[in-house]
Amino acid sequence: MRTLVVTQGILPALGVRPALGRWFSRDDDAQGTPETIILSYGYWQRRFGGNQGVIGQSITVDSRARQVIGVMPQKFQFLTANPEVILPQRFGGNLAPTNANYFYFGIARLKPGVTLAQASADVARMLPIWDANAAKFLQMAPALRPLKQDVVGDVGKLLWVLMGAVGLVLVIACANVANLLLVRAVGRRHELAIRAALGASWARIAHELLMESLMLGLLGGALGLVLAEAGLRLLVNLRPPNLPRLTEISIDPWVLGFLLVVSLLSGFFFGLIPVLKYRAPHIADFIRGGRTSTHSRERHRSQNTLVVIQVAFALVLLVASGLMIRSFRALVAVQPGFTQPDQIQMVRVSIPEAEVKEPERVIQVQNEILDRIAAIPAVSSASFATAMPMEAEFRTANLVMAEGTTGTGEVRASKSIAPGLFRTQGTPFIAGRDFTWDDIYLRREIAIVSENMARELWQEPSAALGKRIRIGNIGVWREIVGVVGNVYDAGVHEKPPTMVYWRAGVQEGVLGGLRSAPRSVTLAIRSSRSGTESLLSQIREAVWAVNPNLPLAQVRTLSAVYERSMAGTSFTLLMLSIAGSMALTLGLIGMYGVISYAVSQRKREIGIRIALGAQQVEIKRRFVQHGLMLASVGIVFGLLGSVPLTRFMSSLLFGIRPLDPLTLFTVAALMVGAAALASYIPARRTSSVDPAEALKIE
Repeated sequence: MRTLVVTQGILPALGVRPALGRWFSRDDDAQGTPETIILSYGYWQRRFGGNQGVIGQSITVDSRARQVIGVMPQKFQFLTANPEVILPQRFGGNLAPTNANYFYFGIARLKPGVTLAQASADVARMLPIWDANAAKFLQMAPALRPLKQDVVGDVGKLLWVLMGAVGLVLVIACANVANLLLVRAVGRRHELAIRAALGASWARIAHELLMESLMLGLLGGALGLVLAEAGLRLLVNLRPPNLPRLTEISIDPWVLGFLLVVSLLSGFFFGLIPVLKYRAPHIADFIRGGRTSTHSRERHRSQNTLVVIQVAFALVLLVASGLMIRSFRALVAVQPGFTQPDQIQMVRVSIPEAEVKEPERVIQVQNEILDRIAAIPAVSSASFATAMPMEAEFRTANLVMAEGTTGTGEVRASKSIAPGLFRTQGTPFIAGRDFTWDDIYLRREIAIVSENMARELWQEPSAALGKRIRIGNIGVWREIVGVVGNVYDAGVHEKPPTMVYWRAGVQEGVLGGLRSAPRSVTLAIRSSRSGTESLLSQIREAVWAVNPNLPLAQVRTLSAVYERSMAGTSFTLLMLSIAGSMALTLGLIGMYGVISYAVSQRKREIGIRIALGAQQVEIKRRFVQHGLMLASVGIVFGLLGSVPLTRFMSSLLFGIRPLDPLTLFTVAALMVGAAALASYIPARRTSSVDPAEALKIE
């Protein structure tokens, strides 16, 4: 089950109360007291059917009985984790750096009026007081930051980009509707002129036109609400991991109010254009000018301006989606440091002290499990590590010092691994050798490092062999026996970290203390049957044949973890591609409508030209040129408008510059081609014009 281990002060700091029961006390968080547990709302419902009498009952976790003292609220979520149960940390009395694990994060609520800088200064003052010896050996400094930074991260910028994309699509749609209403008003010019001549005021005519556009806006908003509900369900099903608190997103009264305001404002503004174009003086022109008023340059200028706006905004969105496509292709092209992740099955196994107390026996149990799994048909290799690549929830680091260097060392990502891990995950050896089981059982003080760490410290991978490293100034020296290829352990969107691989088994001063062995590891099994239920069933049998009380968790393939690391980019790409496609479609519809309307209005002129001997090809060329001219102006403005957007979304990109020439050229060429097509289709209608029929038009 998914567990969260916390100290007793976490919930008061977060300001959250249990829905049932109580929170951990100091006694619950101390060694030697009865063990307790708090359940999540979902686990309480599934396991106990929502029975309120669960408080005081005992359940077994890690082979130890724990008394239930509370149930969390239904919507409780700790940062990005969604635990099923919460356990107290139960620290021992001594937290000295020689036997304590430093991989903990603290949460505190600042007093009213206290700034983050003041709190950091106070923590810096307390560090040497907490442990004077640690201050001599380690360079410790406070790293306070707002909790919102961990919860939201960079997703705020992503959401602003998506909000801007939606806004641009809305503007394009409004421009399209405004063009249609403008054309409709032209068709009603005689009606409007007669009504004005009979005494109807311009205000009354404007009121009618605005009410019509407002009704269109409200109907569009209602349809958008239906589509938004369907889109929200799809979004929740996709569950992009970079969107925090996704399950809490809903269409609430605030959303409905925002929708109503946007619908009314959109209806008002796209209806305002025909109202202003045909105010009282223009209606009078209709009466005096008759047919000639329909060809006013002013009206065509308004329509052309709206088309230019549509093309410009569509190009901005297409540039954004094009950059995300290029980023995604760059991410996929990265060699992550492992091969065929879809053939690597991962299972998390923990060996609690209640089952196996001695550290020496822990590695023996893990070895027995691997031997049984390796004997399963279609399993080519099996190994384990404290964390597999991109398993962020299990990632650790050590302050590592190299022999012959000064200072306290550098923080390096670190793992404890079993022999055969690199062969299982497909990471190549650059120099040296792998660990062996003799190394583990004889407790040889050796290590393996990544290629980038070897090059950073010794310039050449082969030069790292025989060199020694240790934990800060207090660990034992360990000889480097191998150098392996770099692994993008934090995701392919980040540089591969410099990595130290410790051997599995009993260690001193590694991963949390003196004479300890990693009890929670991820099994890595390479097999062509990875992900199948039959293989998982055989893995369970192999583990439980060694110890039937060992829990199995985090059952997934390395491919799923790898794809999850790119889910944020994939989601952004999907959303921007949808927005860009909608913008392109609406822009082309607008251009097609303007050219088509121009053809229909100039039908009589075209008939006369054909009767006088004009070639149909020349007439088509004129209309296509007109469309390309509008598109070219829109493209220029769109390229200028894309500059600030691409710079804003630069942190979302990977492997390309914000102003990527290939993307800009490709999008501009696409817009030119689409504009030519949208102009040519209505221009073809000129070939069907019968001069005799055209001359009969009023």
